[in-house]
Amino acid sequence: RPDGTIPVARLYVENLSRQGTARLFYITNVFVFEETGRENRERWQCGAELIGSGQPASDVELILLAAQILRNLDIGDIQIQLSHAGMLKALIKELKLNPEEEQKLTDQILEGNWQVLTEAKLGNSTASKFMSLLLDLQGKSSSFLENLKALPGLSTRLTSALENFTTITTLLDVLGYTYRIDITSTTDFEYYTGLCFQFSARGSRVGSGGRYDSLIPLIGGKNTPACGFALYVDPLISLVQPKIKPNAQKKVSVRCATATPETLKASFQLADSLRQAGYIAELDFDSRHSNWRWAISVQGKTPTFLITDQMQNEQQEASSIADVIRIIGGST
Repeated sequence: RPDGTIPVARLYVENLSRQGTARLFYITNVFVFEETGRENRERWQCGAELIGSGQPASDVELILLAAQILRNLDIGDIQIQLSHAGMLKALIKELKLNPEEEQKLTDQILEGNWQVLTEAKLGNSTASKFMSLLLDLQGKSSSFLENLKALPGLSTRLTSALENFTTITTLLDVLGYTYRIDITSTTDFEYYTGLCFQFSARGSRVGSGGRYDSLIPLIGGKNTPACGFALYVDPLISLVQPKIKPNAQKKVSVRCATATPETLKASFQLADSLRQAGYIAELDFDSRHSNWRWAISVQGKTPTFLITDQMQNEQQEASSIADVIRIIGGST
């Protein structure tokens, strides 16, 4: 499949539409057409879809969710680019083209030729001025969009799209999120109906999304607003740096002296706590010899822990898991 959203939308139409709003996520592989043939055409992506809400706050919620996921991956500064398909479509309608001419113009824009818009003759001077300002709109804030709303003679369609875009950017401003407006940044504006957004990190595009209110009806559902995003797994994997925990080179063998319910429970708890503390812990139920520095034997009905430092040939006893980690962590 070329897209992860359409199967999710179909799932909603066939199984979930009666419940109204649905929040869904997916992880899937998609097929991407790559002309050079030098890159893998099968890509993995994960995404989230919010179906049933047309509020601007829903678009913002998805931007924040995606940004939080990317921040948690610790891949560096995340850049957010915003565009608005509704504004672009409204501008194209201002050209008063016949369907064939409109499709030809749209195809050229989808191929990245934005110059055709500046060369087109608009039906009125206000729309022409708006187009010029819009195409130059890069890096501006919501206040600049507010100024565009003051232009006289804008069509109802254009005013509505601009109002929606302004509401979203104002909310992002209030929340302290930085973004860059670049109306030419989207290449899928035919698919989207409203806000479009992209995420980049260290020069790589790592995700995108937007509002697609026309999709659900196209696959047999009722008129239902929807928005979503996809994060691109392949570039993200290349950006994620392996985190070497300070204790990662310390390996611990956890052994049960007698396999009773109490000692088994304590052994599993000890191994889990050691791993959370950054150690490599291996459960040994067969009393195998290990050349790892640390061997801990879990003993007794009220389990105690016999710690063996096999490098120093020393032993000491601990009465709690916290003491075990303290003793191991204090050794050099």
